[in-house]
Formats: sequence, structure tokens, C-alpha cells
Amino acid sequence: MANKILVTGGAGYIGSHTAVELINSGYEITIVDDLSNSKESAIAGIEKITGQKVEFVKLDLRDYDALKELFANNKFDAIIHFAASKAVGESMQIPLHYYRNNIQCLLNLLELMDEYNVPNMAFSSSCTVYGQPDQLPVTEQTPFKPAESTYGNTKKINEDILRDAARSNEKYQLIALRYFNPVGAHETAEIGELPLGVPNNLIPFVTQTAAGIREQLSIFGDDYGTPDGTAVRDYIHVVDLAKAHVIAVDRLLGKKNKANYEFFNLGTGKGSSVLEVVNTFERVNDLKLNYKIVDRRAGDVEQTYADTTLANEELGWKAELGLDEMMKSAWAWQQKLN
Repeated sequence: MANKILVTGGAGYIGSHTAVELINSGYEITIVDDLSNSKESAIAGIEKITGQKVEFVKLDLRDYDALKELFANNKFDAIIHFAASKAVGESMQIPLHYYRNNIQCLLNLLELMDEYNVPNMAFSSSCTVYGQPDQLPVTEQTPFKPAESTYGNTKKINEDILRDAARSNEKYQLIALRYFNPVGAHETAEIGELPLGVPNNLIPFVTQTAAGIREQLSIFGDDYGTPDGTAVRDYIHVVDLAKAHVIAVDRLLGKKNKANYEFFNLGTGKGSSVLEVVNTFERVNDLKLNYKIVDRRAGDVEQTYADTTLANEELGWKAELGLDEMMKSAWAWQQKLN
């Protein structure tokens, strides 16, 4: 009988792509999502790609009683926890919402994992836990600096909670995956990034500007200490990222983890500037973007990119898709939405 995985936030961007890879790897999944930052159409997309019906439960993880009922009625072998509020800019405007949502959800899950003997969790963390690092590339041993955003701080606090939980109870088997900047979409264009309202992330704003939905793309700052003055990030294709989550679950269920709390950087190991991304998008899709340089945005770090040696060696995982594929698939997804 197939192992059953609970995917929280599974109708979201990374969650939906991971759901596809889990099903393709033979896992049975249950998706839980409150649809506050996603749409149920993602479930249909997953089903279309995989040819399988997906169990979906609309549920807010902050609702402890509803979540407990879910655990009582199912036997999960592992959890992949994506569900969180995730926009850096927005987190600076409504910080209390981010603390309440991102921390309470994890606490509820950990308590019920203990009660219902579900030891395994792969947690969706972020490179924002490192703040603005003193040295690049960022390794897993890079010290955490004060978070530049409320969102980053919630991820840092989440990791502190996971570390303390693992230290206090050997039953927990936990892996935190610190990802850099996921972009792109599934090659079928059946699922992709679907921000509700005005996008906070670069790529959906790029694609919506190209599609005429947004009048202009704002590039926040050209006076950073980077080659072209714009901020540098390690962009990773969402499908590469999704595959890493399957490997993490395989590792936990196969008891191959070397400690009951592990953490890995997931990126390509290469930084790309905002202007480089924009120029690549224009080149591979043969179009021009209307963009303007504006002031820096609160909460943004200057540059960050990953050292992925540990994930490459321990997980046997490596990012395979480049910036060209990321920009092509993102535009194909946007065109399907139009």
C-alpha cells in the first residue's frame, strides 16, 4: 500500500508542483489548503497532469479542532508543510497576521504529529532565514543574521521551533528545506504561480506586465553593490524544487536521515540580477517589457545565492533547469491564464 503524505498548502505554487511529483513517484496524497492565497483550479491542474483524482480538504490549519479531526480520520506517513503567508513586502505591512498564521499553523501540526504518531515532516523554509549574509555563497553553516522582513523572521522562528521540538522528542524526524527563489511553471502549463491581486514576487509581475495586465514593472533599486546595481537572487525552477521535496520524504521514510533535524539549501548555486532576469525573459520569449527603476523596497536583501553542495551530496539532488527554461515556462503559464 502506498505511503500517504499530507501536503499542507498543496493548492499553492510550490505545493501543487510537489503534489504532481509525489503522485508521479507513487505516493498517495491528501492536500489541505484554506485557499486564502491559491485557487481550487490548481487541484484540477494536478489531476489533469497526473491523470489521478486528488483528495482535497479545505481547511485552515489554525483551526485546531478541524485539523485534529483530519488526523483522527487518516493515517499519514509524512507531512510536507507549505501552508504559510509568504510575501516579503506584505509581511512588513501586516506583521501580526504573518506571526499568527505562520507560527500557529506549525505549532498545531507538531502537536498533532506527536499525538497521532506521525513523526516525519519536510518543512518549507527559506533563504530569508540568513538575512543579508556577510559572505557568499550561503552554506547551511552561514550564521543567521537579523531577518530583513517579518516573513523571514517567521521562517527563522519556525526553524527554532523545529530544532527545539526535535531536541526534546526523538520521535520527530524533521527536514527543513531552505529554498532560494522559486520561479517557472510546469511544462504542461496546467499549473504555475497564481498570485491573488497585485503580485509581490518578480516573475508574476514580469509576466503580467508582458501580458498587459500591469502597466509597468518596477525594479526596486539600481544602486546595490552588484554588477548592474540591481538585486541578485538565486532563481530555481519550481519543478526542480518540487523534486527535492520528494527526495526529502523518501529520505525520512527510508530512515536515511542522519539526525532527527536536518536542513538543506535548495538553489542553483548561481545568482542572477533582476535586470538579467528581465533581459532573459525578453530574449527567450521575443518581446519587450515596460520597466522602470524605482527606489529600494523595505525588507529586500542586496544579494544572496546558495552553496548547494550539501543537498547535492546528501540528497543526491541537483537543480537541472536553467533561467531560459524558467522564463519560457512562466510565460507559457501566463498566456494560458489570459
